Order: sequence, then C-alpha cells, then structure tokens
Amino acid sequence: MTTLAPAPAGARGPEPSAPRRTHVRRDARRLVPLVPAVVLLALFMLGPVVWSFYGSFTNAALTGPAAANPEFVGLENYANLLADPDFPKSLWLTVLFVIASAVVGQNLLGLGLAMLMRSAVGPVRAAVSTLVVAAWVLPEIVAAFAAYAFFHADGTLNALLGGVGIAGPDWLFEHPMLAVILANVWRGTAFSMMVYSAAIAEVPPEITEAATVDGASAVQRLVWVTLPTIRRSISTNLMLTTLQTLSVFTLIYVMTGGGPGTDSSTLPILAYQEAFKFAQVGYGTAIATVMLVIGAVFSVVYIRSLKPEVD
Repeated sequence: MTTLAPAPAGARGPEPSAPRRTHVRRDARRLVPLVPAVVLLALFMLGPVVWSFYGSFTNAALTGPAAANPEFVGLENYANLLADPDFPKSLWLTVLFVIASAVVGQNLLGLGLAMLMRSAVGPVRAAVSTLVVAAWVLPEIVAAFAAYAFFHADGTLNALLGGVGIAGPDWLFEHPMLAVILANVWRGTAFSMMVYSAAIAEVPPEITEAATVDGASAVQRLVWVTLPTIRRSISTNLMLTTLQTLSVFTLIYVMTGGGPGTDSSTLPILAYQEAFKFAQVGYGTAIATVMLVIGAVFSVVYIRSLKPEVD
C-alpha cells in the first residue's frame, strides 16, 4: 500500500482560479453604478424611517419645552396609544378601508374591467379607458374635491337620485366610510386595470383554446386557467394597492376630515391630528410607526405568497 507523503509545512490550500477571480471582479464592477442609488435610498428613505422610529420614543412636540429639547420617554407613547380609546377604532377603520377599497374593490373591479376591455369594441374600449384612467391621473387633491362634490348632501349623487324620485342621505355625515371607500375605489381602479390587462395579455392563447375545446365554460377558464397563470401579477398588485391605500390621507381629509367625530379617522388622519392639531409629534410618530409595521406585515404576506413560484 502506498503511503501519501504529508504536505510540506506552510503549504497553502488551492487558490481560486484566475477565471473565478475575474468573474468576482466583473460582478463587483457591475455593482458600482448602483452605489449612488443605494446611497440616495438610504438617505431619503431609510434615514427618515429610522429617525421617525426614534422620534416615537421621545416627547417631541410643536410647542413648549419639548419642541426645543425633546426627551427620550421609552415606551410611554406606545402605552398611551394602547390606552387611547380612539386607537382601536382608528385601527379597525384602517383595516376596513384597506380591505374594502384596495384588496376587494380596486382588484376585483380592475380585473373585471381588464377582462371586459379585451372583448369590447374599439370606441367602447377607448371611452371606458379614458373615464377610468382620468380618475387615476388627476392630482389627489383635485380627485378629493371631485369626490367631495359628488357625495355632498347637495352634490351630484343626490341630484341623480332625486331625478328618479329617491331622497339621498347626507353621505359624508351618515355613511362617511362608505363614501371614502367608494371614492378610493374610483380613484385607484385604473392602476389595477392596467396591471391585469398586461398580465392577461401574456396568458398563452393555446392554453385557453385547449380549455375551450375540453368544454370549459368562461367561469371555469377564468378560475382554472387565467387566475393561476397571472397569480404573480395578482400578488404584486395586491401588495402595491394595499400599501398605497394604507397611506391615503388627502382623500379622506378633504372629504370628511376624519369625521363626523372619529367615524372616518383612519391611522393617517389620527397621526396627523395628534402631531399637528394637538402638537404631540412624538405621539403622532408612534402612530405612524404602527402604520409602518402594518404595511410590513402585509408586504411579508404577499411576498411569501410569491415564494413557491419563484422557487
């Protein structure tokens, strides 16, 4: 039996081959152009988030001694938040607003319009696209005033109802959440419609034709062919519309101001009122931090729903 001679003292293991080192250097050079973008993102996005998180642990205010010299108060703002009777109501209204107007309203209506537009004739497709997209491209403040005029007690909706003999209610006072939910659906559906239109256009026609030949109905083709094929687009659109709706402020503030009382006071409205109306910036920042956590939870859920397909 042959005995292998021991390796000489001080001998080194195998070094990376030249092609591998060249590959690493090439990848490093490709990352160099991304450095400015990463620095800007960290400065203008991550920086404010970190500073806001720190501010939620202080008693920062707009007036008084705490405005010039805020003190670190630990979890006091969060303890006060949990004891505030307005917070659970505001949290519930936020979840209701997000689910009803984004998860259900914008996505279902956007998907329905995208499918109808594929079979509509040219003039109808152009007219519907113009009407739907117009609400999305309007500045938010303009769209908010348009929705306010539509749902006002003497506004367009009640005028239309009065024309057929129906006395409409004061929507913004009696049904404020319904009004802002419908307004947000109207404003945001165009984005979902365009996302789903692009996704449906990428569905291989041979799959749909095969399902038709096998006798599948339109509903069966939608459930078993179209939706599974565009599942990734659905998850991505759900995440985007959810995060956008979670931070909606102008639309609600213009239409109802969070009222009557606190009946339409979502978390962004509550944070604004506490920080700028009552001058408790630290307390308002704690509410904003809760919103950030809620958005992160939604994002993780949607990203995990994409994982099986990515893998």
